[in-house]
Amino acid sequence: MITRRKISPTGPEFSHLVYGTWRILDDGSSIQEINRRLHRCVELGITTIDTAEIYGLYQVEAALGQALALSPGLRHKIEIVTKAGIYVPNKLNPDRQVGFYDASGPRLQQSVEESLRLMGTDHVELFLVHRPDWLTSIDDTAGGLNQLIRSGKIRSAGVSNYSATQFDALNSRMEQPLVTNQLEFHLLHMNPITDGTFDQCQQQRFQPMAWSPLAGGRLFDQSNEAAVRLAAAAAGMSAKYNGATLEQLAYAWILAHPSCPIPVIGTNKLERIESAAKAASIILNREDWYALWVAARGHSIP
Repeated sequence: MITRRKISPTGPEFSHLVYGTWRILDDGSSIQEINRRLHRCVELGITTIDTAEIYGLYQVEAALGQALALSPGLRHKIEIVTKAGIYVPNKLNPDRQVGFYDASGPRLQQSVEESLRLMGTDHVELFLVHRPDWLTSIDDTAGGLNQLIRSGKIRSAGVSNYSATQFDALNSRMEQPLVTNQLEFHLLHMNPITDGTFDQCQQQRFQPMAWSPLAGGRLFDQSNEAAVRLAAAAAGMSAKYNGATLEQLAYAWILAHPSCPIPVIGTNKLERIESAAKAASIILNREDWYALWVAARGHSIP
């Protein structure tokens, strides 16, 4: 069973793994299938669900809301994370000619209102600014977030894809501290370890969220030299971890970092969700963690 913990001193309690909904419509899943998947996540202890306004070109939140409506009590068993701030051309907005960011206060408030309507809920546990908006002041963005928290429509706020300095700047205007930074982090993208963002997480005692923990599938691409090396390294240490697969070891590698990243798993297959849940109990020893680092990078440590 997946454990739960507070994401920050002032933040909500989340599950050790998060189920991501970015691609839930990609395989033609029915609303009933999505509902069954959510129930299975809860059974496994994966109670935190991550989504975003833009997912599925602005259609995933509605599908998620329909799936939740099939089981009225299900909403009370989960925590919802959603994001807003990215606007791209799509069939729902035919006049939009180019993609842009908008993290202005009024825009964020409007997006949250729509997200709540689509998902059939009166609040979300966490709302994230999806990307830094280069044309909006931190006062404007923080003003919108502060108002949303005051209204109870969001219980906490955070960001996604922010640098450490961008995080600090926005946080300086928040009435309630930001509780997380959702970042790309996996064996093929280790930047948060060295760019200061994970150092900041530890310094300020909040946990980051790690999106694309399996590198969007590139970890298993045998035309990728790093993936080939990682497959060999994982095979060599699998028996030590009760037959763990590369996929499970990749999750364990993320979970082992002292900033305590929370992986956002993004599969539509129940067996892979169950496999990820098992990975949460794997405790990599130090040498094996570094062995995977070396395999991924293709050279020894400095």
